[in-house]
Amino acid sequence: MSREIELKLELAREAADAFAGLALLPGESEVADLRAVYFDTPQRDLAQRGVTLRIRRSGDRLVQTVKADGDGGAGLFARAEWEMPVAGDMPVLDARTPVAAMLGEAVETIEPVFHVDVERRTWIVSPPHAEIELVLDRGQVSAGERQAPVCEIELELKAGEPAALFHLARRIDGEIPVRLGVLPKSERGYRLRDAVSAAVKAEPVMLDASATVGEAFARIVSACMRHYRLNEALLFDHYEPRALHQARVAIRRLRSALSLFRPLLADADLARFQGELKWLAGMLGEARNLDVLAERIGAKELRQRLETVRTEAHERVGQWLQSARVRALMIDLAEWLALGAVRDEGPAADFAAKRLRKLHRRIAKEGSHLERLSDAARHEVRKDAKKLRYGSEFFAGLFAGRKQRRRQARFIAALEKMQEGLGTLNDLVSAPEILARHGLDGGDAVAVPPKKKRKLLSATAGAQETLAQARPFWT
Repeated sequence: MSREIELKLELAREAADAFAGLALLPGESEVADLRAVYFDTPQRDLAQRGVTLRIRRSGDRLVQTVKADGDGGAGLFARAEWEMPVAGDMPVLDARTPVAAMLGEAVETIEPVFHVDVERRTWIVSPPHAEIELVLDRGQVSAGERQAPVCEIELELKAGEPAALFHLARRIDGEIPVRLGVLPKSERGYRLRDAVSAAVKAEPVMLDASATVGEAFARIVSACMRHYRLNEALLFDHYEPRALHQARVAIRRLRSALSLFRPLLADADLARFQGELKWLAGMLGEARNLDVLAERIGAKELRQRLETVRTEAHERVGQWLQSARVRALMIDLAEWLALGAVRDEGPAADFAAKRLRKLHRRIAKEGSHLERLSDAARHEVRKDAKKLRYGSEFFAGLFAGRKQRRRQARFIAALEKMQEGLGTLNDLVSAPEILARHGLDGGDAVAVPPKKKRKLLSATAGAQETLAQARPFWT
């Protein structure tokens, strides 16, 4: 078994020829046509365990590879790998790989599930104090009747420190726009077998009670970045309000993660990344606010004028997402994680309990008498509620006892009800301000009936009281 460290970057298919001609690349490269067939059981037992099994053909050579424990959320993949030559097109699953022991009798049901065909060009780049294998893959993934293109760069560290990967990535981006890649080819194949998604929701963060603070931080931030990049990719194809909403949620979750880990982060790093993420959140947020507002307005003339404003906002989102600033932010965050933003080896569960307890108490205190608070004060409570919600989801795996899981479900339910009320109130009171920023007057179309606001306030205050009294799941 060996371990590989590689950085994955995506580029537009039309940019691949220009990339191959970059001066930073050595003149000579190896070219090979590769066909990789991926295997799993009909129930996808390997995929559920984070394991991939493939046989790759290059010329007359067949090589079987098993990969496990991949964590590519932030584009940097470090995983266990078992590789060996084979004579035929079906896997050899003996004691040299963990697959047979992992699957038991189900190993007999292993079958091909999809295949990947690419032209691969390989260079060896030797920056100071490092050696990097650089690969350009162009081709497609096929699963049944469905296909998806592949055009990506992989930078695999052969010698030296991971920082060399990011230095080279920035040099490439200075010549040809590239984006952090978060999908290995295996996952592209599995996704082709599923229904096409209009948006991607946040996935559970895989933590257990043995995790250290440093491990927890890296996994949480990686998950948020992956959440963002998957939805950003959908927005490049076409504007979809649900994808924009999820991209915005991903950035909010990421900002909340940095806030939760604030005591352990360098002030300069925290200020830098929070500043950039706040800018990105604001850019996405204005379009999202207009999307939400458009669902509420029935007045025909105002709706038509709002649609013009929305279209302009959607176009701006597309322009901003294509910017070098956004590309650099994702690469910088990935490097920060790879080089050890948090090196604390203490128990993550102790740290998480302390941070969640503090937020819970603050919401219980500052959210009391919610009906009497100003709109601005309620908005601050809403922001704290979001942090507590995201933190509760991030750290759930650290508190996986039966009682803790039950308490967490009740805790999250109370928190969701409170958040829903606060969110609706915020949408109602902010609508006139949003319209005014775009030179529109909503008048009665967005006015908040006092009776409706009182009813919402009463229900939200009740949810806040329930949350304040809820038993913590982290004890």
